[in-house]
Amino acid sequence: MCRGVTLRGEGRLSAIPAIRSLIAHTRNGGAPVTVTEQFATREAARRAPATQATATDAAAQPRPAGPGPLAVLADAGLEVPVLGGRFVRHVNLDVAASAPALEVVAQQVTRVLPYYASVHRGSGYPSQLSTSLVEDARLAVARHVGARDDDLVIFTRNTTDALNLLAGAVPGDTVVLDLEHHANLLPWRSRRLVEGRATIAATLEALDAELARTPAALLSVTGASNVTGEVLPIDRLAEIAHARGARIAVDAAQLLPHRRVDVAASGIDYLAFSGHKAYAPFGAGALVGRSDWLDAAPAYLAGGGAVDAVRADGVDWKHGVERHEAGTPNVIGAVALARALAELDRLGDDARHDHEQALTLRLHEGLAAQQGVRVLSGFGDGLGDRLGIATIELERGSVGLLAAALGAEHGISVRAGRFCAHPFFERTATRANGLRASLGAGSSADDVDRFLDALATLIADGPAHAYDRSPEGWCPRVDDRPRPDFALA
Repeated sequence: MCRGVTLRGEGRLSAIPAIRSLIAHTRNGGAPVTVTEQFATREAARRAPATQATATDAAAQPRPAGPGPLAVLADAGLEVPVLGGRFVRHVNLDVAASAPALEVVAQQVTRVLPYYASVHRGSGYPSQLSTSLVEDARLAVARHVGARDDDLVIFTRNTTDALNLLAGAVPGDTVVLDLEHHANLLPWRSRRLVEGRATIAATLEALDAELARTPAALLSVTGASNVTGEVLPIDRLAEIAHARGARIAVDAAQLLPHRRVDVAASGIDYLAFSGHKAYAPFGAGALVGRSDWLDAAPAYLAGGGAVDAVRADGVDWKHGVERHEAGTPNVIGAVALARALAELDRLGDDARHDHEQALTLRLHEGLAAQQGVRVLSGFGDGLGDRLGIATIELERGSVGLLAAALGAEHGISVRAGRFCAHPFFERTATRANGLRASLGAGSSADDVDRFLDALATLIADGPAHAYDRSPEGWCPRVDDRPRPDFALA
């Protein structure tokens, strides 16, 4: 949170009223209420059904009823403070960056924590149980993504970690598109960049031509853009890569939490994804794929567990997953990831798709009706299949200020910037930064409506409070929002 910011800045959406007086939080009797008490009184209500929006005074046009949350997340019913001393139900439209834990995941972690111990070679019951939990999680990941019987499932920290691991194993050039997240642009040691064309069809032709021009070892592509939500045809991309003698890696950080990904059926050679985007934010991700390149590559980390023997004059490295999982693994992260994937299975592919598509349509229709807003798109034919992501730019004004006001005044979390996809953003945007709203299994029609109403109010009238621009971004000049006592200073 912004604290103690005194820098001055310009670029407000419109004229901003004078700073409101700092409101003291008091009990009925007048005694000060501590921050801990303020948050504690609301904790019991966090699991209650979502209440109607109160953070905006916008006179919105009535909208038809829409879907509620598909799944229960750990932040369900969370109330957050807004400027002026009120609390409102939090609207989380930043799940493309990191998603809250599913409630069943949080419960599983709580059950497992007492048994946590270091894995492998421990003689105690907790150690043996923790070892089983990690290996069972490995099997669960393999089942969920449709891995081949001989594929490796290597636990990593996240997608970035997984792709950096793979980059050290690629025996040749890697071809990528300009629409990739930096995690799929920067790791490759010998990279050839193909600029996306006006349509997905033309982009596939350009990729095929590049692979035909000069052979490459790997084609690495995102499953879905983290900027626009547009989904790429993975099956067709795999066919193109294999026909030109290349393998294909898929960055599924965005795609996997929303859609079924089947490694074997789609012809994917390597799949990378993160738990923190798949409702398991406990520090684990995975790289799933063929073993030969990985067994031939140097160990990703040099350390205990990755070796068969160490001598004064040499090392015998292991093969398989252990070769690249040196050190104590993230047991809790692996358990959380496996439980999250199991819950996505239980929810069902059709239910997840229908829920997201209904909310995505509601979001995009609302944005299309909003004056002064442009929705980014990478492809003229890409909007037929997209995730619940929308990135907008303003005709005038600062999206950074807009994002700050959405959070500070309306309790709505979004993200402003270029989203670690600078080449793609520069090709598709006309302004320096954009504002992204993203949906997930815990999102509802009320969340979308709250966002659309607050957006309309802020664009029309500007923020109700004064903000200053600092190196951290836009911050309220006077921030009276309390912090719970477990927040670090």
